[in-house]
Amino acid sequence: MRVVLAEDSVLLREGLLRLLGDNGFDVVDAVGDAEAFLRSVETHRPDLVVVDVRMPPTFTDEGVRAALVVRQQYPDIAVLVLSQYVEENYATELVAARSRGVGYLLKDRVADVREFVDALHRVAAGGTALDPEVVTQLLSRSRRRDPLERLTPRETEVLGLMAEGRSNTAIAQALVVTEGAVEKHVSSIFAKLDLPPTEHDHRRVLAVLRWLEHEEES
Repeated sequence: MRVVLAEDSVLLREGLLRLLGDNGFDVVDAVGDAEAFLRSVETHRPDLVVVDVRMPPTFTDEGVRAALVVRQQYPDIAVLVLSQYVEENYATELVAARSRGVGYLLKDRVADVREFVDALHRVAAGGTALDPEVVTQLLSRSRRRDPLERLTPRETEVLGLMAEGRSNTAIAQALVVTEGAVEKHVSSIFAKLDLPPTEHDHRRVLAVLRWLEHEEES
């Protein structure tokens, strides 16, 4: 199994190199920054990548953003992210697009070598390996997520005008767009707020109610 490793800490990188090699993995490259990581993936096309979240130059999110690029550009490559923290936004993106062949483990909680190696094999085989703390935070995030956050700024404007009781024609006049454009925005709003068509179509009312609830909470 061919692996590209991305870890900026020299000691940890060397330790992972030895661990992976001792357990039958073929580490084709080990790098210390996100740009080198992406170049290496393009060159070697490994079966699996193991990448740190925080890497040079800013040590914030370079590694996990590079992991997302790999997920998008090379969907057949399995991705295992190692982190000191749960980066909720990125963890959600990693898992949401495709839940196969992905892992997110917290470094401080990887205490057993055999479990770590098993996680690598599971992810490489198309499974998942998520630290329990990651799962807890993602579930908490999904419960508290405001569905209105899915709307674009323009869709938010349209919904606000709907809440004022304006028709599509009046909304089009207010925003200086075509009525057809407003209809597309309204359809998108219904979809993003999970309001499917019904026999008695009250989606417009329900969408406005959600807007009003949001305004009250704000």
